[in-house]
Amino acid sequence: MSITPESVKELLSSEDVGDRLRAVNQIRQLEPAVGFELIQAAVGDSNARVRYSAVSQLDTLGDQNLELSLEILRDRLFNDTEVDVQAAAADCIGALKLHDAFEDLQQVYHKTDEWLIQFSIIATLGALGDPRAFELLKEALSSETELVQTAAISSFGELGNLEAIPLLAPYATNPDWQMRYRVVQALTLLGGAEAKSILETLANDEVEAIATEAKQSLQSA
Repeated sequence: MSITPESVKELLSSEDVGDRLRAVNQIRQLEPAVGFELIQAAVGDSNARVRYSAVSQLDTLGDQNLELSLEILRDRLFNDTEVDVQAAAADCIGALKLHDAFEDLQQVYHKTDEWLIQFSIIATLGALGDPRAFELLKEALSSETELVQTAAISSFGELGNLEAIPLLAPYATNPDWQMRYRVVQALTLLGGAEAKSILETLANDEVEAIATEAKQSLQSA
């Protein structure tokens, strides 16, 4: 049976959660403009899995109407009862580069105790590319959650502010090799003499993946 807007709409109104989940997945096969209209019903579904699947699709469908997408994502970021859905909303805000939501992300970061939401907010700030994020990323480097710290390192690289390099330097010797690896990637994006100096040290890292990445970065500089 072919997938049509009508068939998807019918599944979305089903009392069966499986049907509604299937409908959200089928939206991917429809024209984006049609998909955006249909996804809005699923964003407010009573089931968290359906809401998560729907919100997650806004990173590709949301550009059909950025103003409305901003309204939807703000609502889910602040009001959803499920941590995963709030985190997905944060992800989409960055993907769609909704700069008007920066202060919302900042507010939720400070308000929540959920590491996953904090991680998603810090990770999405790199994609958002808003210069105002610098201070929040600086704060996140001191997080008690290593994954949040790691996300901050990556986002500093994407943000492109060279003032981040002295902040990242201490993490080049962090015991966690994954954090050192992210430092290499961030410094590669940032560039400059100061970044090169740190990369030269990391080119001798005991972890081969880090050393190789640092050497490749230096060669392409």
